[in-house]
Amino acid sequence: MRPSLSTSNDLRSRNANSEYKPLPLPENLSADRIFDAVAEAIYTTDAEGRITYYNRAAAELWGVCPEIGKSEFCGSWKLYYPDGSPLPHSECPMALALSERRAVRGMTAIAERPDGTQVPFLAAPTPVFDADGELIGAVNILVDLSEYRGRDEAARRYAAIVEYSDDAIVAKDLKGLITAWNRGAERLFGYAAAEAIGKPITMLIPPDLPDEEPSILARIRLGEHVEHYETTRQRKDGTRVEISLTVSPIKDEQGRVIGASKIARDITERRRAEEQRRLLLREMDHRAKNMLALAGSLVSASARSETTVRGLSSAVSARLSALGHAHSLVLNSTADDINREKATTTLHALIETILAPYRERTNITVSGADAPVGRQVISSLALLLHEFATNAAKYGALSTAGGRISISVVEQAADIVLTWVEQGGPLVEPPRKEGFGSLLVKTTISGQLGGCASYDWHGDGLTITISIPKERLQSL
Repeated sequence: MRPSLSTSNDLRSRNANSEYKPLPLPENLSADRIFDAVAEAIYTTDAEGRITYYNRAAAELWGVCPEIGKSEFCGSWKLYYPDGSPLPHSECPMALALSERRAVRGMTAIAERPDGTQVPFLAAPTPVFDADGELIGAVNILVDLSEYRGRDEAARRYAAIVEYSDDAIVAKDLKGLITAWNRGAERLFGYAAAEAIGKPITMLIPPDLPDEEPSILARIRLGEHVEHYETTRQRKDGTRVEISLTVSPIKDEQGRVIGASKIARDITERRRAEEQRRLLLREMDHRAKNMLALAGSLVSASARSETTVRGLSSAVSARLSALGHAHSLVLNSTADDINREKATTTLHALIETILAPYRERTNITVSGADAPVGRQVISSLALLLHEFATNAAKYGALSTAGGRISISVVEQAADIVLTWVEQGGPLVEPPRKEGFGSLLVKTTISGQLGGCASYDWHGDGLTITISIPKERLQSL
């Protein structure tokens, strides 16, 4: 059984000049019953600091029952300063209040229980004087700060998350003035926190969006959330940035809306990627239609120059294969999707690709200047080169073991001149009727590319000269 205070007046003492007159306690309600009912830890000491009383909450906070009349200043097993360094009992808030004969307020410390649990607390020791002004002891109230410390730690964690978030996080009041500005906002918008806080949020809104902020504020005042709103904001340097915006109301303890928090995420790269996907889809659609049309015309033109089903099938298959090889050059010319719509190959690469199947059985040389070939030209030019090679394999220099082909490319002013020379083959005579190759020369060189072509048949071969404007050759 813990002893009670020696008299009720010990805790209700007053200074000599005070006019306060304590009322007597009811007979069935003692001081220790009252203090045991209080949630906060309460204890008293004599003038030397020896503990004379403590309530149940004090014993629970300390985790130990101090020895009445012997334990000094505080019933805790161990004490620490808020920074974790040891705090001697003789320097605790109660000891300070007794030595300086004054109430001490606002001091915090940490009590350690025998099981190692640490409890942060706020102390409020007050000296007690008798009617003559003599110090007779002190009373102390300890407030357990564990719950508050947990809240503080959570608040610090949230503050760190906000401060170091990659997203821009901004707070504003209902007047639209910025009240908080994290590092993500500094990176995204270019303003330092000192430059932004206190300024109107409208400094981030482009002049052509004047009605956007009033509309958002009106919704926030109604307690609404604005989620994933995509818009444009203006940086300090005047450049614009595409963002996804989430806006939430900030409320006080009574639930009243007092401001808004904004989370802005830079979606410039996402928008660029989406636009790139749309471009690629349009390009795929365009190229698919072109390829189908080209395949149709290729079959029709081949039918006019072939007399058998087998010959037609073989010719169409070979020409489609040449187209496939040519298009592979476009896909391999650039690795990243963003620049693929600008993909080109070169004239030398296209020639080498088309002639690759004949390299093992004849002497083929490619020399001279190289030049870019735009993707709009690759298909037609690949078919034309394939037709030259096929005719050479059937009737010309590629049909004999000693035949050879030399291809030279020369830049002449605004034109690219390609010369195809066959030598060492059988006697070649001009065709009696227009074939697929002649048709391609007309439609591709003269029609599509605005160039010209000439043929020169000689004893053991053929020379074909093609002149194409550089601008048309490189067309995307």
